[in-house]
Amino acid sequence: MATLSQWVAGSRPRTLPTSLVPVVVGTGVAIGADGAVWWRALLAAFVALVLQIGVNYSNDYSDGVRGTDEERVGPLRLVGSKVAKPKQVLAAALGSFALAAVAGLALAAVTTWWLLLVGAFAILAAWFYTGGKNPYGYRALGEISVFVFFGLVAVVGTVYVQVEGIPWEAWAAAVPIGLLACALLVVNNLRDIPTDEVSGKRTLAVVLGDRNTRFLYAACCSIPFMIVLVLGAVHPWVLITLVAAPLSVPPSQKVLGGAKGPALIPVLGETARLQLAYGVLLAIGLAI
Repeated sequence: MATLSQWVAGSRPRTLPTSLVPVVVGTGVAIGADGAVWWRALLAAFVALVLQIGVNYSNDYSDGVRGTDEERVGPLRLVGSKVAKPKQVLAAALGSFALAAVAGLALAAVTTWWLLLVGAFAILAAWFYTGGKNPYGYRALGEISVFVFFGLVAVVGTVYVQVEGIPWEAWAAAVPIGLLACALLVVNNLRDIPTDEVSGKRTLAVVLGDRNTRFLYAACCSIPFMIVLVLGAVHPWVLITLVAAPLSVPPSQKVLGGAKGPALIPVLGETARLQLAYGVLLAIGLAI
């Protein structure tokens, strides 16, 4: 029986900022448009958080029952390490998805019905990332899904439920947030290339190879700051986001310097801190 601390570790808390940062940025856009509705923002944050937890438990379950997590380096896997039964982890995943669905239903009820479709697609994407007979996460499509759902959908959706419209700033802000979310997945999959190759899990990192994956990570961390420079021409206060640029240096140096295996584990935390700092500062700049 897994302990509470093991369940918390199994939820992969270092990845949770990936779900909250887009909501913060979307709310910054809403404030700038004089349309922020705080209870809707909080509800959107809840949806994003429990959906992310559901994704993590779902991946733990699906990878665990396939046996691809048994030799994995990195955060605790509940099923792969046999500290929790697969059915328990599956129940935790489905319970998280159910909570996200209920909260999403409330947001759809006060805005528009098509949000139900967006929510349904998000849950399906979360499950079939590693679930089902042909998970797309094993077909080098994980980064595309992360960019779409943790960038475009999360930011733009957060803006829409508050202002019931989509200003262009929502799309402009969603792109860099999606890239930083991808950076987390890229470095995670970079670390797991050796075990994923053995288990037949063809992530984008496996397809690209070690060297190109490292360049992809650096691009995901640097392009967001280039976008800020462009966005700053219209919204000068957005340039305060450049304060977060130094946070991109240590993880990028480790990745480009050839760090492997356990040496890449701290990069996950550093990347999450980079995304959080970038997102908060971008939200402030857009709100002003």
